Amino acid sequence: MKALTWQGKRDVRVEEVPDPRIEEPTDAIVKITSTAICGSDLHLYEVLGPYLKPGDVLGHEPMGIVEEVGSEVTGLKPGDRVVVPFNIACGSCWMCSRQLYAQCETTQVTSEGKGASLFGYTSLYGSVPGGQAEYLRVPQAHFGPIKIPQTGADERYLYLSDILPTAWQAVKYADTPQGGTLAVFGLGPVGQFCARIGRHLGAGRVIGLDLVPERLELARRHGIEVLDVSQLSDVPGALIDLVDGRGPDAVIDAVGMEAHGSPAGKLAQTAAGLLPDKLAQTMTDRAGVDRLSVLHAALKAVRRGGTVSLSGVYGGEADPMPLMEMFDRGIQLRMGQCHVRRWTDEILPLLSGDDDPLGVEDLRTHRLPLARAPQAYEMFQKKEDGCIKVVLEP
Repeated sequence: MKALTWQGKRDVRVEEVPDPRIEEPTDAIVKITSTAICGSDLHLYEVLGPYLKPGDVLGHEPMGIVEEVGSEVTGLKPGDRVVVPFNIACGSCWMCSRQLYAQCETTQVTSEGKGASLFGYTSLYGSVPGGQAEYLRVPQAHFGPIKIPQTGADERYLYLSDILPTAWQAVKYADTPQGGTLAVFGLGPVGQFCARIGRHLGAGRVIGLDLVPERLELARRHGIEVLDVSQLSDVPGALIDLVDGRGPDAVIDAVGMEAHGSPAGKLAQTAAGLLPDKLAQTMTDRAGVDRLSVLHAALKAVRRGGTVSLSGVYGGEADPMPLMEMFDRGIQLRMGQCHVRRWTDEILPLLSGDDDPLGVEDLRTHRLPLARAPQAYEMFQKKEDGCIKVVLEP
């Protein structure tokens, strides 16, 4: 089959790889019909290369048609249409019984001290072949895949794989009071959904911050108040002034480790990328290699007693944090990989009706064949051609 493989920093290629097969009785094989490029895939493209090897298959936002199931998969059959969550969970261990699916003890990568295995996301998370491919082996298929209606555009449901529940969890964690103010740093795909979900769940005011004109315009189109951070010398101060001199009740950081405006963090990431893999892994694991400008701005902007919710991916082990200010201002901080299946039953009814309250059909800017995935990665990283979200078609 054809699949997108990692070959090195900023080097991904579509190659012929072996077809997946049933290996465990809880496996399924899914023929992929749509698969998206996630913002966190760009971390693999640029920063997390030390944890990849040439030939690794990327991608963790797939959906498609079930081709084959293992003997213990009773809830699916060939022909079913499914979305595959990015984290792999058994549904029954101690963590899963508490809906902490991103910490599943059956698939935890204990050798790396990490949580549940993820599709297409480095040796840290199990080196499981990903879904930017023609076919995908799905472990724990007795629990993970989400059955969806046989009709309707793929893009009605595709985002259930990651970015839609990730945004839903970020908004839930932010815990904005009804009628309160939510600010969202970063209006990429997750940030766009955070802003829309925030309005849907009762925030009286949602403010989105970014510096890319196309992202700002897309958010504005969905009724979000926007701020162009490139025009502000003091972003936290501007937010505080804008919201009663106190700041927003809640702030979501939907940017993560590669934020603009963090020269020291960028230097550390570049330096790590020049080292041999083992040394780079050690530097990443034991040092602070994140760009923290957005996280620090979120912490300074939120009102006293407010909440900062992180959905952007961070990877540094020793990042400096303004703990005295956080403690004095009584800030709550919530974060973590999304527990996808915890939220999908709440979200799915919003996707199945005739209306589109979360605007899922107004996010994708590019739909391309899998063969053009290398160009799509470059375009997405450089934010060229108004690129906000890419969907690939194998």
